[in-house]
Order: sequence, then C-alpha cells, then structure tokens
Amino acid sequence: MGYEGEVLMRLVLSCVMGGIIGYERQARHKSAGLRTNILVCLGSCLVMLLSQSLYQDVEGKTNADPARLAAQVVSGIGFLGAGAIMKEGVTVTGLTTAACLWVVAGVGLAVGAGFYVGAGITTALVFLICGYLTRFDFWMGHETFLTLSIVMVERPGQISRISNLLDMMHLKVRGIRMKANTERNPKDPEVNLELDLEGAQRIDRGAVVDAVKNLRGIISVETL
Repeated sequence: MGYEGEVLMRLVLSCVMGGIIGYERQARHKSAGLRTNILVCLGSCLVMLLSQSLYQDVEGKTNADPARLAAQVVSGIGFLGAGAIMKEGVTVTGLTTAACLWVVAGVGLAVGAGFYVGAGITTALVFLICGYLTRFDFWMGHETFLTLSIVMVERPGQISRISNLLDMMHLKVRGIRMKANTERNPKDPEVNLELDLEGAQRIDRGAVVDAVKNLRGIISVETL
C-alpha cells in the first residue's frame, strides 16, 4: 500500500471508529451524536497525519516534536466538550458526552499514528461502557431510566406543570427535547416533547403515562 493509500485508509478508519461511538450516543439522543463524533475523530486523525508528515520533512534538520500538534488536540477538545455540559439547577448533564468527545479525539490520534490495536480496543470499550454500564444501576435495582414522548397543546406553564408532577413522583428530568408542530392547527400549535427521566427505584411506566395524560392540554403520551 502506497503512502496515499495509507492516508486514505487511516482517515476512513477514523470515521468508522468515531461512527461506532457516535451511533451509540445518537441512539440515546445525546447532544453530540453520530456526525459530531465522526468529525472529531476524523479531524484528530488528520492532525496526527499532518504532524507526522511535518516531522518527516524536517527530520534530522531540527529537534521538532511530532507530538506537539497532538497535544494541542487533547487540550483543545475540552472547549468542545464544555459546550456539551449543561447545568440545570443542582443537576449537571452532558459529562459523559464530553468525556466521549475527548476519548474519540484520542481514538482519532491513535488511528492517525497507526496505533490500530489501541484505537480498536478503545472504541470497543467505549461502546460497551456507554451502552451497558448505564444499565448497571437498573440491574442492581437502584436507578432506572425512562423516556417519555408527549404531544401537548402549547400553553403557558404547561412544562412546569409536567415537571411538578414528575417531581411528586420522585422522577428527575435528565434531558429535554422540544419541537413545535403548527401543521395541524396553526392557531393552537402542538408541541412534541421528549423527556429523559431518572428514578431512584423501579419506575411504574403505566402509572407515569396515566398521570401525565390526566393533565390538561395533553394529547398523547408514550414511552420510548
């Protein structure tokens, strides 16, 4: 394989590995999903390839360090990760997403450097950690997770009423996504609301759905 083929292979492989992690994140509706993780991994790989290429051009002529550009990626990715972290009251969300972005940058650097074994093992471990360890508390009977999909009429204070009801049921909102739908009735638009909930004990899904349905302005409720 020639030099150009090796470069192409590393760039494509970084997209594949970043995509594996990004797929798991997007499946959980996280802020940094498939495209974000692919781009971070691809960009890191490119920086590492550039660093190696520059070093080969000046090797023996100066004491250049090929790891300097890579070091800037490791520290600079923190700014992107910080954008994924959100604070809601005393609750902080997005830490796992930020950590994933940092690890994905490391995977890209590893692929760019030709360290395929380390990159592959890390990708597999991150996929397993994010995909299965979040269920560990559920298996142990401590914390459980639930996503509600709610269609409701847009009214002042509607989200607050839903939030207060969930608080009474000892459920914490860990994530919220909202999209307005004006196609059916522009004068009284509907809102599609998705809530990621966490409970200290096993959640009675039927009871949660029935309780939310009983609120005024709620059109439909289902679990995802």
